[in-house]
Amino acid sequence: MKSALVLALIFAASLVTNASAAEITITINAATDKGPGKVIGTVTASDTKYGLLLVPKLEGLTPGAHGFHVHQHATCAHKHVAGKNVPAKSAGGHYDPKGTGKHLGPYGEGHLGDLPALFVGADGKANIPLLAPRLKVKDLSGRSIMIHAGGDNYSDIPKKLGGGGARKACGVVK
Repeated sequence: MKSALVLALIFAASLVTNASAAEITITINAATDKGPGKVIGTVTASDTKYGLLLVPKLEGLTPGAHGFHVHQHATCAHKHVAGKNVPAKSAGGHYDPKGTGKHLGPYGEGHLGDLPALFVGADGKANIPLLAPRLKVKDLSGRSIMIHAGGDNYSDIPKKLGGGGARKACGVVK
């Protein structure tokens, strides 16, 4: 497992040095029932010949794997649902321009907004680069980036949308 992670990091580092000029930095805030909370860091997105490279510089997250997605709308506002405010609910669902209705992960033919899982270290920091092969920077325009409380199994079974659960952090792509 460690050797696979090392190889992934080497590959990601080579992508960083080969990234093209299309690059944006997205500020990520904690998601609260009152709207965006404190800033927890950034995610830099850049185009490479292999797809969209995402480089997180985040802190204050729960250690482990987290669902990581592009959502439909450029907002991280809460939304009042069933008598309570739901953090970042106004961002809508996973970005799915082809209307597939399927959660199949970053390599499948489902939601285009399905990204590789975000891994957070024991120190609460996420800084391992990720590659989304079906996306480009231009696809992020007018959208938001979401970090969920739990991991993501890229399936709707046993839990809908990979089981990521609550929306813990969000960033608006400008």
